[in-house]
Amino acid sequence: AMEQTEAILIRRQAWSDTSLIVTWFTLAHGKIGTMAKAARRANSPFAGHLDLFHRVEIGYLPGRKTPLGTLREVRILSLFESKSAANVFLGGYFAELLDLATQPAHPHPEVFDLLSRAIAHLSAKPATLRALDFFERELVRLLGIEEAETHPLAAIETYCGRIPASRRAAIQMLTP
Repeated sequence: AMEQTEAILIRRQAWSDTSLIVTWFTLAHGKIGTMAKAARRANSPFAGHLDLFHRVEIGYLPGRKTPLGTLREVRILSLFESKSAANVFLGGYFAELLDLATQPAHPHPEVFDLLSRAIAHLSAKPATLRALDFFERELVRLLGIEEAETHPLAAIETYCGRIPASRRAAIQMLTP
């Protein structure tokens, strides 16, 4: 049966000449992967719908023998519209951090809400170090991994085993 959920696209990779593997952070199921068949064709029904950080409603068939589902429909709820390289980059860091810190198919509605608010913020306002700091602090709190007297980054590194490579570049981009 088809599943429906709100989702934010956090990663996409080419799978074939015509298809993409798309990773979503969803409201109902946490992080999931779907195959978007024919998404790279010019006349694809998914054209313009599979851009990073758009908030959408997706319909997909869960995989039977594989964790990868099959994407059937995408309806845009709100577009990520920032043209600023720093904003796109910071969104990318948030996505990479979530990808690293969450397990597939573990629902986490509060983390979805955090990502949703962060993306809306980056759509409307310039990226700042304060936004980066807020996201990290909230994420470790919501994941239950915060440590008193410790920077959230240390907790993330302990929990994930590493820090996303994009963080250093994000800091450099946001530091005047």
